[in-house]
Amino acid sequence: MLNSPRNTTTSMASTTSTATAHGTGKAVGVVDRRVPVAVSAPDPISREGAVSQLRRHPEIDLREESGPGTVALLIEDALDDAALTRLRRIVRSEGARAVLVIGAIRESELLDVVECGVGAIVWRYEATAHRLVQAVLAASRGDGDLPADLLGRLISQVGTLHRGAAGRPGAPSLGLAPREVDVLRLVAEGLDTGEIAGKLSYSERTVKNVMHGLTTRLHLRNRAHAVAYALREGYI
Repeated sequence: MLNSPRNTTTSMASTTSTATAHGTGKAVGVVDRRVPVAVSAPDPISREGAVSQLRRHPEIDLREESGPGTVALLIEDALDDAALTRLRRIVRSEGARAVLVIGAIRESELLDVVECGVGAIVWRYEATAHRLVQAVLAASRGDGDLPADLLGRLISQVGTLHRGAAGRPGAPSLGLAPREVDVLRLVAEGLDTGEIAGKLSYSERTVKNVMHGLTTRLHLRNRAHAVAYALREGYI
């Protein structure tokens, strides 16, 4: 079991969208549309704590239940079969995006969590109001937001899986186009849409179209899922 290490969290998405404008109380770069969020926790104290932190932010619209278009924020001490089942139901059946706030997670569970459709993970000890809003906004955009140590372990894990599958006849190929590989490589490095567009001399719309095209074609749930699959297949 991996307990959350006390290190600096690095988001795969830009953190600028949650910087607070001086004297306004509104987040810089956040559109007027509020993000509907449903909080689920194993105990009422944890739930009320998260709800209290999110309630202070005008870009968050708290809901009682998750569903299509909502972000489900799930708080867990550790993952078990019941928690993974809840994650799959929320994302696949209810159509919500998911943020997982977790105290500890096994390496073997990381890929399961990503493939459930979870694009944002927050260590419980880092779950401040700012950090929760940052993760919720990233999830609502379909971006990935993982602690730096978990991202490194995820990359290591899928690399191991790829090496184990190397040379096996009949292994499936993603068939990624070169520009899709270029975009995913920069996503894996933690760049946001605007930074990727600048690096590749694309428009932001082109970057979004590339990501939408490959995730739709390959039935991937979000950016983190796309990066995991590209790593597994040896493209990046």
